[in-house]
Amino acid sequence: MSCALTVDEAFSEARGTAGVIKEDYMELSWANRLTIIRILLIIPFVSCMLKINDAALSESMRDVMRYIAILIFFTMWFSDVFDGYLARRKKQVTILGGFLDPVADKLLITSACLLLASRRGYVDGFLLPPTVVVLIIGKDLFLLIAFVIFYFVTWQFYLTTERLSKIGVGLQSSMVAGILIAPEVSAFLPGWIWFLRVLWWSAAGMAILAILDYIRKGIRYIEEYEQTNASRQVRVKPRTKF
Repeated sequence: MSCALTVDEAFSEARGTAGVIKEDYMELSWANRLTIIRILLIIPFVSCMLKINDAALSESMRDVMRYIAILIFFTMWFSDVFDGYLARRKKQVTILGGFLDPVADKLLITSACLLLASRRGYVDGFLLPPTVVVLIIGKDLFLLIAFVIFYFVTWQFYLTTERLSKIGVGLQSSMVAGILIAPEVSAFLPGWIWFLRVLWWSAAGMAILAILDYIRKGIRYIEEYEQTNASRQVRVKPRTKF
């Protein structure tokens, strides 16, 4: 799914020329409302996924649950693209949106990966390898810990939506969608499972690259911050009179 602007970019957009937050940006924009709806839709999505292997349901009913989950997932996918477009089109980029959009993406991908790797939510014949899930979710946990460390070291927010992260989110979303529709697609494309394997290991590999890239840029960010602080201290150091 598409990534939102960084917090710094959203904050810059939300500021007026006088350096204060514009009144319009204090309101809940339509883009943010769509993002909140997208977060709420995760609940029925998870509920349906938990029933696609429920032995108490008939086979046709289990298929219905999966179809509803597919519909909800693609609805959230489309709304993610649309709310980002709407925010830029109407110039409603906000700090709140800068936080909510990636949170919605992470919640959806995390819940979907955990379910597709579990015995209750997996798609028969297309079980997502646990290693892939660990790498994808582990990357997000690592970035969360790194974010906290950077904040306490520099007392500044450091978030980034680099190209690798955007590609990674796109691969993960495509992977989830591909697994959900796999029973129908594989009926006329027998090699679909091999395509999915390439997709989910590519998503896992991209997660590793994103971690390495974040470490490299994070270290450079801290070094630049320390150099800037050191130069400021030199400038304000009082001269000693003899």
